[in-house]
Parts: sequence; structure tokens; C-alpha cells
Amino acid sequence: MPHRFCPLLVVGLLLVAVPALANGLPDTDGDGVPDQDEINIYQTSVDQADTDGDGYSDRQELLAGYSPHNPKNIKLIDNDQDQDGLSDFWELRFSTNLLMADTDGDNINDGDEIDQATDPRQVGAVKLPIRLDVSLKRQELTYWLAGVKFKQFPVSSGAPRTPTPIGQYRVINKLPKAWSPYGLWMPYWLGLGRGRFGFHELPIWPNGYREGANHLGKAVSHGCIRLGIGPAQYLYDRVDVGTVVNINR
Repeated sequence: MPHRFCPLLVVGLLLVAVPALANGLPDTDGDGVPDQDEINIYQTSVDQADTDGDGYSDRQELLAGYSPHNPKNIKLIDNDQDQDGLSDFWELRFSTNLLMADTDGDNINDGDEIDQATDPRQVGAVKLPIRLDVSLKRQELTYWLAGVKFKQFPVSSGAPRTPTPIGQYRVINKLPKAWSPYGLWMPYWLGLGRGRFGFHELPIWPNGYREGANHLGKAVSHGCIRLGIGPAQYLYDRVDVGTVVNINR
């Protein structure tokens, strides 16, 4: 198997005597990961320094972003040890169990819960907090879920003559299809401010013509924040009235 770590890092780690404590906490297998973290966070073995038996300690794998559960040469972002639809990378960020497909035992996989913005650590459909950040400079929307930077989508904000207002807002209303005073339909509307601008899918003119996806990434709208086909509905289905939206230059 090819080496996957920086040689200097690996050599440096191997030359240092393994301590009986990790960060001042008990470390039974001396792998540099405290027992409490192996049990509560990583679900790795407290008795074996190399849980998956691939020749690298659990600490080495975690530091390099690889799975300590899979002996194959695979990154955390690409490994889904419990096959719940949520990679180990995201399981660690959302504090779910890497080895249990349904952390809270409510018969809904962790991946499905995160996808629907519900808490995979609480039984039932308990909503996770959502925040939307828009960068006008980058023409990009960031979807934060429970404080985790989860997804990013290209947008099209207001043109120079009709700029999108900056500041902090809250979603004030939702409509599956809103009508613009400029004479076009705005699917999956999420209103901001006093409802004079908001998020919506690429607009549709009365004759059926839809503004092209080539507008995404460019400031060409009348002030609204346009999203592509797919991302607009994704956010509409998950974002509630009252959700905080930050619009920055």
C-alpha cells in the first residue's frame, strides 16, 4: 500500500516515545488519542493503537484525515463506515456515531436526518438551526447547519444599478411561486427585509423562458438572490420563516 502521510510527519511521530497519557488523559493503547475520545467520538479501540490493522496508528490516520476504521487507503470524507449516507468526515462534525447508522435510534438514518435538517442525536424530527451567509464578492451562498459549514451554492445577486442590500435579515415569508413587479415568476421564494427582495430559483418569464444558469456567479438581478435549479428547492424545503440570513460585500 502506498504511503499516504508526509514522511517527515510519520518519522517524527515514530521517533517519539508513546506516552501513557494523551493530553493529560488516560490513553490505554498509547496511540495518542485519549480513551474518552476513542469511546465517545471516534469509536476506535482503546486497547489497539491501530484499530483497522493497516499499519498506521489511529492518531496518525486521524491527523492525516484518513479513516481509522477502514484498512483501505481512504479519506474520512469518502468513507461511510456505517453505510448511513453520511460520510465519517461529516459524522465527526455533527457528533454522530461513526459505527451506528441511526445514532438516536428513531429508525431514521443519520444521513437522512442531516439531509432533512433534523437532529440525528435526538429522537423525532427535531429541527437543527440553519443560517445562510451570502458573499456578494464571491457570488456564493453558504448553508450552515447546526454551526457546521455544510453546503455552498453559486448565486446571482443584484446588478450594480439594482444592488442587493447588505446586512443581517430574517426570512419573513415563503411562497412556492412568487410574482415579481418586473413581470416574471420567481419559484421557491424566500422573502427578506420587508419582502421587497429575497431568494428564488432562476426566474421564468410569462412566455415560459427561463433565465439561464450562465447568470449564476454574476451580479445581474434586480436585487434578489437567484439560485440554480435544485439548490433553490433544497433550501426552500429546509429553511423556515425566521431563519437568519447574512449578506456581506
